[in-house]
Amino acid sequence: MQAYGELKGKALLYLIFFWFVWFMNYGCRTAFSPIMPLLEDEYGITHAKASSLFALTSAGYGISLFVSGMVASLIGYKRSIGISLGACSLILFAVPFMTNFNQLSLLGFALGIATGMHLPSIMPIITRYYESKIWGKVLSLHDTGITFGVFVIPFIALLFLNYFNWRVMFYFFAGIFVLCLAVFYYTCDDVLPSGDKRIGFVVDVLKSKSLWFLGIVWIFAVGANLAVYFILPLYLTKELNFSIGYANTVFGFSRLGGPLLTIAGGFIIDRFNLKKTMFYLVSSTGLTTMLLSHKNPTVVLIFLFLQASFIPVFFPAGLVAISRMFDIKKRSMAAGVLGALSGLFGVGLLPYLLGLAGDLISFRFGIFVLGILVTLSSGLILFLKEID
Repeated sequence: MQAYGELKGKALLYLIFFWFVWFMNYGCRTAFSPIMPLLEDEYGITHAKASSLFALTSAGYGISLFVSGMVASLIGYKRSIGISLGACSLILFAVPFMTNFNQLSLLGFALGIATGMHLPSIMPIITRYYESKIWGKVLSLHDTGITFGVFVIPFIALLFLNYFNWRVMFYFFAGIFVLCLAVFYYTCDDVLPSGDKRIGFVVDVLKSKSLWFLGIVWIFAVGANLAVYFILPLYLTKELNFSIGYANTVFGFSRLGGPLLTIAGGFIIDRFNLKKTMFYLVSSTGLTTMLLSHKNPTVVLIFLFLQASFIPVFFPAGLVAISRMFDIKKRSMAAGVLGALSGLFGVGLLPYLLGLAGDLISFRFGIFVLGILVTLSSGLILFLKEID
């Protein structure tokens, strides 16, 4: 197939659709965060127990990312995404029927597995649909699906909570996934290269030192983005004493800068040194994360906006780095490895540890320590020789 060199016409329509599916993939996993204070009260659970839902979801997500990176190369990227969309719809439809938190957590694990099949397959599709000269713009625009989701999901939750029980929101999400599956199946082509489908390439990917350096950075970057995101409603309501309505409003608006800077980041990635750009983004995120632990609520709100604006730009830059480091078939596996590491540790373990810190010491302490680790991890970016 002919790769698109400009974002117009059919190329733009494809990107908008890919963007929406990525937004829904993220949104269905994080929709539990804005309603977590309600779940704590309804099920009578601790902060750590509540955070375990994110840990289980992320464990499923990480395992799926690692395995599906290999499986998708064998069954086809289009089929893999189709299975993901169908499974997400069924799981989300089942969420409202759960009567205790343990059942909900198991569904969270299953949802993680279903959503984890998406990224390793969509990366080869996107980088095949578009020419390499516009990868920075394309991947940055695509990645705003997450940054926009970070901004809008709390407001979607607030809208449903104003008129319905929280369970209705998941029926809505399930229906959207059915529509996405239908559109994807009838409009998108598979891009799996023909020929040898053996998976010996896995060893080559796993032997790359740069992949593991980038993986460590990715863990803490995801932690600064999503681990903090998951516990913020609890931090704002339980420690800073905001009402749940005000907390979700602040929560949502603090994410407004992310989509805007991510779009601008696409042009920066294509024009400036990729390694330096990634380094400055991660180190700035680490510093602003530490400042979220300030005792003054006004200061917290200012740096909440700045922190949420810096870190989303890192991820499309990281995806461009992967695309430069590996060929089209290895990209799927590399994306799966990074996603697995960040899913298991960045979105799984770190939110649980922040919740544990909230129970034993304070959320403020946990966030400060995370900020230190994010700042230190930025130094590993300087060792990524392949992306120069």
